[in-house]
Amino acid sequence: MIATVTLFDPTAPRDGVPQTAAAPARLQGLAGAVVGFIDNAKPNFHHLVDDLAELLVQRHGVARVIKQRKSSASIPATSQMIDALSGECNVVIAGSGD
Repeated sequence: MIATVTLFDPTAPRDGVPQTAAAPARLQGLAGAVVGFIDNAKPNFHHLVDDLAELLVQRHGVARVIKQRKSSASIPATSQMIDALSGECNVVIAGSGD
């Protein structure tokens, strides 16, 4: 049986909404990239991140993985955390777990 998967590009501009800032350059691949993870402090997310980090390095040539953990799942990441990750990372993934 063949399944159909619909993929949405979250970077696509919305119709009628002006872009206020220049979009960052798209990655051509993960080789040599620095990947960041924001751990939202839910149970078990750190296990998932550790496994993903290992796979990203081994299979996709990611140069380095940076992990930051929020103090609670119920609060947003601090501006300091976002600034630090955006300054060092080519891509940042916010995650969940349970």
